[in-house]
Amino acid sequence: MMLDAQNKKQPDLIFRRMLVLLMLFVVFGTPFAQAAEDSKASNGTQVLEAFDRQQVQRVNQASTLSDHKKHLIMFLLGVPLFILLLITGGLGIATGIFGKHLFIAHMIFAGLTITLALAHVIVGLVWFFPF
Repeated sequence: MMLDAQNKKQPDLIFRRMLVLLMLFVVFGTPFAQAAEDSKASNGTQVLEAFDRQQVQRVNQASTLSDHKKHLIMFLLGVPLFILLLITGGLGIATGIFGKHLFIAHMIFAGLTITLALAHVIVGLVWFFPF
């Protein structure tokens, strides 16, 4: 019987101790948490500033692409485009005039030609439109 009374008081005592610990943490733990947040905020600001500096450097490097290099890239896009265009035309002539069964190959090469042509146009407009 005596043990039963002590077991009933035990959870109440544990609850009170936990409540006191929680109150102590709220009162004394808040300044430490705020100090940690302040240091994280200043550290986060430094990280963002470093990324911003790197982005400015990358933009400067990207804008220094010479006209000669741009023309070379456009040429390197144009050569396969011209080859694909000739292949597509040849397959179209073989299909239409000579009756060969090459229509699917013709359509595949036509799709590749259009895709490369769009890339060529977009790059040309982005680099050379304002002249």
